[in-house]
Amino acid sequence: MKVKMQRADFVRLIGKIQSIVPVKASIPILANVLIEAENDQLIISATDLTVSMRVFGEAQVLQAGAITLPAKKLFQLVRELTTPEIVIETTSPEVSVIHAGSSNFRIQGMHASEFPSLPDLSEGYQLTFKSEALKEMLLRTAFAAARDDSRQVLNGVLLQKINHLATFIGTDGKRLARNRVEIETDSAEAGNYILPIKAVEEIVKISDGESVKLVLMPEKLAIETDSAVLITKLIAGQYPDVTRVIPQKSENRITLHRDELIALLRQVSLFTSEESNSVRFSFAEGALHLTATSGNIGEGKVSMPVNYSGPKLEIAFNPHYFLDILRHVKDETVQFEVSDSYNPGLVTDSSKAEFVIMPMRLEN
Repeated sequence: MKVKMQRADFVRLIGKIQSIVPVKASIPILANVLIEAENDQLIISATDLTVSMRVFGEAQVLQAGAITLPAKKLFQLVRELTTPEIVIETTSPEVSVIHAGSSNFRIQGMHASEFPSLPDLSEGYQLTFKSEALKEMLLRTAFAAARDDSRQVLNGVLLQKINHLATFIGTDGKRLARNRVEIETDSAEAGNYILPIKAVEEIVKISDGESVKLVLMPEKLAIETDSAVLITKLIAGQYPDVTRVIPQKSENRITLHRDELIALLRQVSLFTSEESNSVRFSFAEGALHLTATSGNIGEGKVSMPVNYSGPKLEIAFNPHYFLDILRHVKDETVQFEVSDSYNPGLVTDSSKAEFVIMPMRLEN
């Protein structure tokens, strides 16, 4: 293999897949990236056996071929080079030389045949999303998903497809986000697909251009863009039925000014602690009072006007979870619905998104 390309283009390509390479590889080959050169194109692939990615870039291919090279060292080296062009040349199936001007660097790799083969995508069916819509759905859902829960299914985002509607759901049991979007598809097939959080984060990074294509398979999902393909194994298991915890429409529908509430929650949350990480929401005629108390820190009390006219209502929430939700709503004002002190609260905006937050025990 011998290929010439712009150094900046190579840095950009390998930078896209650097986060796929596992920090502690279970087998040595996973610490490497696969580099293939053919038809005036350079293809770089990485995998951790759960998430795999392949990226494409234009290059001058002087001799077709393939090799795997250590991802971290290769990225560090090429990023430090100062020449505008580099040449990658294999001198044996396991050795490459990087030519950069008058400098030459010999890198020990592994045979390309040892790299795990990526799955065949021909068995799946396709959905087409607008890039920005998919990115928005994932960003406004993944924040609520668990990161290290013993219930493995919660460590991911559920994609639920029914006809031409795609629903995205994330929850860690303490808060929940559900978003819906219309999609283009020729398939009437319905299904549930749980995407690992790592895959969701990578999909958000590569979703560019006008549209992206999702390929759905029984145990895998792939996303194709103009310059990359990402393939992920799906999380096995039954995602919980979240419809039971999403509150029905309530008589207590309160309009809250988003930025004002964010500012007040950030202030009062300074008076919470790990032992007492809750803020009391007290709704009274025309006002919302927020209170947090910690024996070691003190007490914070703030208020804001709201359109509440019912009997006095008190409920406690984790302020950081509430702030997370407010950061992911779209509008200047949001609708907050709550029925009593013991049931979840529902936050909505002008989109189809629904955000649920579970109450905490009220402290005396």
